[in-house]
Amino acid sequence: MRRRRSRRPKPKPQIKQKFRHNEQITAPVIFLIGADGESLGEMPVSQAIEIARADDLDLIEVSPQANPPVCKILEYGKFQYQQTKKEQQAKSNQKKVDIKGIRIGLRVDTHDLLFKKDQAEKFLSKGHKVKIELILRGREKAMRDRAKEAMKEFLAMLTVPYKVEEEIKGMRNGISMVIIPE
Repeated sequence: MRRRRSRRPKPKPQIKQKFRHNEQITAPVIFLIGADGESLGEMPVSQAIEIARADDLDLIEVSPQANPPVCKILEYGKFQYQQTKKEQQAKSNQKKVDIKGIRIGLRVDTHDLLFKKDQAEKFLSKGHKVKIELILRGREKAMRDRAKEAMKEFLAMLTVPYKVEEEIKGMRNGISMVIIPE
């Protein structure tokens, strides 16, 4: 029996930004910042490398897009460590917004609808986005206008303030919309 291969594309590897240092720097003239933070002005790369080597440090290209490129005199290993710490800090400060889903149907009983309403209000009060899907089965697919009315009735039931992020749009087997808390 053959094993089926997944058709999902492989994730692209994240390319870490590498900073050029010492002889890797290609620009002929750079703007130099010293080890203690003072600016030493524009100078040729060879002269800047000599200044860095005199202090047993490295010349690191910090801003290659600038004209002329900005370089600092630092210890390369320590600089890489600080950069990874900054990336980790930025990653931890990112707010990840979850999209919670609620599925309802045209023939749902009132108690079930109230339960789904409570779920949606709980998600909205916690700050999550809520995707409301109204699933149509069989002959119900011919009643899209009735489905839109049912969706609007469900939204009218909600007591927590919300904003519509995505208007009602059609899916293959129903309609959906996304709401967010105000």
